[in-house]
Amino acid sequence: MAEKKGSSDYILEVQGLSKSFGGTKALQDVELHIRKGEVHALVGENGAGKSTLMKSIIGLHKFDSGTITFEGNPYKVNGPAEAIKRGITMIHQELNPEPHLTVAENIFLHNEDTKGIFLKKDATNKRAEKILKEFGFDISPTHLVGDLTLAQAQMIEIMKAVSCDAKLVIMDEPTSSLDNEETERLFQTIRQLKEKGVSVVYISHRMEEIFNICDTVSVFRDGRFIDCKPISQVTEESLISMMVGREVKNVFPKTECEIGDVVFKVEGLTGRGFRDISFEVRRGEILGLTGLAGAGRSETMRAIFGLDPLEAGHIYLDGKEIVNKNPRQAIENGIAMVNEDRRQYGLCLYRSISENISLPNLPVHQKGLLLNKKREKEENKEYANLLTVKAASLDQDAINLSGGNQQKVVLAKWLMTKPKVLILDEPTRGVDVGAKSE
Repeated sequence: MAEKKGSSDYILEVQGLSKSFGGTKALQDVELHIRKGEVHALVGENGAGKSTLMKSIIGLHKFDSGTITFEGNPYKVNGPAEAIKRGITMIHQELNPEPHLTVAENIFLHNEDTKGIFLKKDATNKRAEKILKEFGFDISPTHLVGDLTLAQAQMIEIMKAVSCDAKLVIMDEPTSSLDNEETERLFQTIRQLKEKGVSVVYISHRMEEIFNICDTVSVFRDGRFIDCKPISQVTEESLISMMVGREVKNVFPKTECEIGDVVFKVEGLTGRGFRDISFEVRRGEILGLTGLAGAGRSETMRAIFGLDPLEAGHIYLDGKEIVNKNPRQAIENGIAMVNEDRRQYGLCLYRSISENISLPNLPVHQKGLLLNKKREKEENKEYANLLTVKAASLDQDAINLSGGNQQKVVLAKWLMTKPKVLILDEPTRGVDVGAKSE
């Protein structure tokens, strides 16, 4: 357990903090103690309260009760800008860059070089060039962020967080869109921050990362604090057991399935970011597609699903050539896709869970010109339960779910279409280890 409260060893101390959303208790009397210069893992299942606590610390949520102490002084802020001034910054799991601003403008947003009321763009670009070089990121500071890939945008958010001389950096799933090389670059940055005495709160569902980079781990479950231990005193198995409240054996079991004939085939696909791609998939087969960020994996899948145009090539399903000019045609042809960017392509954030699950399945629920509401409700509930979506009700807006539960909603809606071919692009992004196993 954490040491004596009020110790000068701690830069941040949270005591008895609670937060509710309507009738849902997101946090119940939780505690957290972060030492100066340590990397502290915060783990738990989706909906355990990790992101809610961090958003309470930076002032995005007003907590109901409890106290926060930072650098030995009472701490309470009215928003992220105040938190940054106090020395706390956060990399959010759900990225929210400014797409119409440049890389440099995003990195130094609210921290620009100015002369009176005017921006000193040249000075800001030079500062950005320096940090881009430190990260080994080969991109122009004047490049628009809206033209970047998700992985590139994630790196910009990381640079933004570490560029403001923070004393505590909160990283919520920072590697969810990064490849191995980019992840190692981030770890080097974290080690440099430690050497400077900066503390890092590291939230991740990737066990190998937690044991690689973290010093201490705190476990949350169902909005409650469970335990805090040095990373050297836990194993992956014991950590998972604390997270889910039971022993989990064979976390990723492989089910043997009969592999049939070729059901899906592409030949010579060429488009934006990829050239001359050919592969085939048999019935009941799982085909893995891998490569570094920018290698063309997502771009190929987007084109197959009709999100981006194809310049050349052929797509065959059940031996017949098909054309997917848009996602509607792809769905009608029996193809579904879980996109890596769920907020932009996977969800209507201000619509309910039920509405999101129903969207691609409305024809199934139709009765003449009307929707069969009873059938819709029953099937939506069935698939939400199948994916163990944690929510007060299916009427809850998707925006209010944790990132992992949002991902489960995306998976539920596409599984309900009963596709012949299911494309999964980073399907476990932000999903906890228990849900991954399921």
